[in-house]
Amino acid sequence: MTDEPAGPGSGRRYDDVPPAARRFGEPPAQDPADLDRPARRNGHRPGPVDPAVADQPGDVWDRRVAAGLAFLRRRLSGRYEVDEFGFDPELTDQVFHPLLRLLYREWFRTEVTGVHHLPVDSSGLVVGNHSGTVALDALVLAAVLRDRHPAHRHLRLLGADLVFRMPVVSELARKTGGTVACNPDAERLLGRGELVGVFPEGFKGIGKLYAERYKLQRFGRGGFVSAALRTGAPIIPVAIVGAEETYPMLADIKPLARLLKLPYFPVTPTFPWLGPLGVVPLPSKWLIEFCPPIPTAHLVDSADDPLVVFNLADQVRETIQQTLHQLLERRPDPFGA
Repeated sequence: MTDEPAGPGSGRRYDDVPPAARRFGEPPAQDPADLDRPARRNGHRPGPVDPAVADQPGDVWDRRVAAGLAFLRRRLSGRYEVDEFGFDPELTDQVFHPLLRLLYREWFRTEVTGVHHLPVDSSGLVVGNHSGTVALDALVLAAVLRDRHPAHRHLRLLGADLVFRMPVVSELARKTGGTVACNPDAERLLGRGELVGVFPEGFKGIGKLYAERYKLQRFGRGGFVSAALRTGAPIIPVAIVGAEETYPMLADIKPLARLLKLPYFPVTPTFPWLGPLGVVPLPSKWLIEFCPPIPTAHLVDSADDPLVVFNLADQVRETIQQTLHQLLERRPDPFGA
C-alpha cells in the first residue's frame, strides 16, 4: 500500500486509509488564519518581526494566492480525501463554509448559544426544527457548528430521498457530508463517533405556510430516536429562530407541485414575482440555541420498544417547541439588529 491519499480514481476505500489520515472531525490542515503567521525559513523560527512589515497587504495576498493555487492543484490531480459516504472535508471547509459563514454572520446576524451542550469528541444526534421553504437552516446549522464548536467538528446531515434524486443537489449534499435519512446510515455515522444532524419534520416543516410559523409539525415515527438508542448517542435538541422569515410561504400551488413532482410549490413575497431575485433570502435575525443533551445510553435495550421511542421523540419535540417560544420572546422584531 502506498502513502497516496484516497481520492477519486485511487481505488482505495475509507477503511484502507490510516486512522490519522481520516480524522474528518479535525480542522483543515491549512487553517486560513495560518496564512497571516510568519513562515519558517531554513528550518528556523523567525525572530521578532516589525508589525509594520509583518502585515504588509501584498505579502498576505501572495500567500493566499499561493494557497489557492495549491488547493486547485490538489483538486485537479485528485489528491484529496473522501469517505465512503462521499464526504469531502477540504471542499466543504475551503469553498462551501466560507460562503455560508458570510451568510449567517453578516446577512442573518446569527446569535448562537448552548454550544457547550455538544459532545466534545464523541457521537451525538443533533435534532432541530425545520422551516423556511428552502432548507437553509440545515446548511447554516452545519456551518455554525463547525465554526463555534471547540473542536471545530463537522455535522453530518441526514436528508430526504428527494435531495439525493436530484442530479446536482445530490452531489453537493454528498460532498458536504450529507447522506440519506435512514437508520442504517445514521447508525453507521453515530457508531463512528460523528455528530449527526436530523430534522424530523422533513418537508412538512419547510413546506408549511407562514401563518403556521414556529409551530412544530409531526415528528414522523421517531426513527431518529431508534438510531440514537441503538448506539447510545445522546440527543441534543436545537431550536432555530429566523429561518421562517427568509422565504415566507404565503401560498402553495399544489397542482403545479404535482406536475413538477415536488412536495410543494411556494409563493412568497418575492417569488415568483421577481424571477431569479426571488431566491435572495430576506435578512431576518437568526437565533440558534443548543439545548441540554438527553442521554440514551441507559435505554439501549429499548430501541425496539414503540412506547419508549414515542415518549423520547415527544420529549425532544416539546423541548424544541418551548425553546422556540423563549427565543421568540428575545427577538420581538424579526428584522431587528
